Parts: sequence; structure tokens; C-alpha cells
Amino acid sequence: MSILRFSKDIGIDLGTANTLIYVAGEGIVLQEPSVVAIDERDGTAYAVGHEANKMIGRTPKDIRTVRPLRDGVIADFDAAEMMLRAFIQRVRRGLFNPRIAIGIPSGVTLVEWRAVMDATRRAGAREVYPIDEPLAAAIGAGLPVTEPTGNMIVDIGGGTTEVAVLSLQGIVISESVRVAGDELTNAIMNYLKREHNLVVGERTSEEIKIRIGSAYPTGEEESMEVRGLHLPSGLPRTVTVKTSEIRESMAEPLTVIVEAVKRTLENTPPELAADIIDRGIMLTGGGALLRGLDTLISHETGIVTLVAPAPLNCVVLGAGRVLEDYKNLHRALTISRFNFSKGQP
Repeated sequence: MSILRFSKDIGIDLGTANTLIYVAGEGIVLQEPSVVAIDERDGTAYAVGHEANKMIGRTPKDIRTVRPLRDGVIADFDAAEMMLRAFIQRVRRGLFNPRIAIGIPSGVTLVEWRAVMDATRRAGAREVYPIDEPLAAAIGAGLPVTEPTGNMIVDIGGGTTEVAVLSLQGIVISESVRVAGDELTNAIMNYLKREHNLVVGERTSEEIKIRIGSAYPTGEEESMEVRGLHLPSGLPRTVTVKTSEIRESMAEPLTVIVEAVKRTLENTPPELAADIIDRGIMLTGGGALLRGLDTLISHETGIVTLVAPAPLNCVVLGAGRVLEDYKNLHRALTISRFNFSKGQP
């Protein structure tokens, strides 16, 4: 079997919240919000990434800000292509039609899978190699996926949570739920509206989650002043919220994530389950940064749960390392629940 040699090609984590790009031999060269601002007058990209993110809620009527991905998959194909093309052009630096390894959620449909592949090709890729996100995350987290031992990964992104048991560069069993960081953020927004009659935006809710949010009691009760629109009066108002309130507001989506972990464990073959008990569960993705989430999962499953170093970067690091060590990791690219040849399903 001939071995492909990748040179200066790129790995992409096309996430609901953020897009990361890894250039083989260089490392992570781009990490920006998955947002594009479209000029409605000519249909072109007015801004992408950080620039576009600053414009959310602040644009005139002829500029529209879009998040092209929802629940981990492409919701707006044209916007996703524009955003990808702009990002790739920023990092190509002389690369001509690079080969791209891109992470794709394990629970996508064939239509959703095709959308990611097609958008990436049209954005300038010569060949596209899909890699299941849980497998990429495990490689990026440093788990020994090439060995015949069970490794459990829980990758909590913006739109999806991927739970998988891996062995020999393949997924033995997996579950994908479309509940993740965005659902946690929305739960806080809904709680403030319901309990405090306060309307806040997504960015404010996200800030609350990061500053005082927790998934499990930590013994530290913090508080935060939150500004928003008071519904009864229609005027701006400030309220104080506590850690315990925010934890209560996120209880429902957190339960969905924990139950997905439990179901995956229940269906894991006994030998691999024994390996997981010995090795523990690894958390990756931005959601892994929520305080106390590792403790919550450990408490509910009875298995030691760890947060990967740099959990936000694991998927793109995994995709990039496959490119750099294709000889040993190529099966991570070729194993897919959709058959393909030369990037074609």
C-alpha cells in the first residue's frame, strides 16, 4: 500500500462556536469564532471571525451576521463556504489547493456529511479527508488510540456532545447528542427571563457561564451583577445572580450529557469497559472547561474523569497530527461510517 505524504496541508476543526486551523509542521495558526458578516447588497463576505463576531447585534440592515453552523453541522451552506474560504486564504501562505483533514461529528446524517465535504472542497481544498471528531479529539488529547485498549472520550463542543469508546484507531461505540455549550448558554438566558424577568443576549449569558457557572457544587458561592432589559418596565436593569442559581439553570442540559455518557458505558463491551475503569474518561471541547463537570460525571458514573490539556484545541490537534504522522494514523481518516474514495462519499 502506498503511503501518502502530506506537506504543509491543513487540519480543520469546523465548530459551531469556533473554527481552528492547523498547518502541518507549524501547529495551530488560526482560532476564530465561526461567524460571517454578509453584505446583502452583493452577497459577499463583509467580515469573518473575530471581526464579524464583534458585529453581532450591531449591524445596519444591509449587513447580516450569520453563524453558518448549528448543532455541529452546516445550517447555511453558502455562508459556511464563504467563511471557510476566507479562513483558508489567511493561512495558505503559498499553499496551492491543500489537502484538508476535517473533523465531522459522528452523529451526522449523510446529507450533513456531504455538506461539510462539499463546502470544504469549494473553499479551495484539493482533497478532503474526514475524521470523526471523537477520534480526532482523542488523538489531540494524547490518548493511545493505536493500541488495542479501550479509551473513552467525551467531546463537548458548542452544538454537539460526542461520547465515544475507541480502540485501534476506530470507534467501537458512540453517541452524539445535540446538547452542548450553546444549550447551556440558552438555559441561562431562559432562567434569567423566567426567574428575574430579565432579557440578556447570548454574549452576556456566555460570560455568566464562564465566570460563575459550575456543574457541581464547588464550595464557593460566587455572585455576579448582570445587566439586561427588564420585561415589565421595558427599561434596563441590573440583577445579582449566584453560582447556585446558574448551576440550577443548567441542570437539564447537563443531565442529557451525563445520561449519554451512562448509555455509552452500558453498551460498551466488557473488556473495553474494564480498560476505561482503569484509564478513566477524558473530557475535551470548550464545554469541558465548565467548572465541576469532570466531578459531576465522575460522581454519576463512578469512574475517574479528567479534563484534557487545552481541551478547546484537541480536535484540530488530532486532525493535524494525523497529517503529520500519516503512516501510523492513516486508519483514523479512512474509517468512516460513510464509504468514500478520494474524498468522495
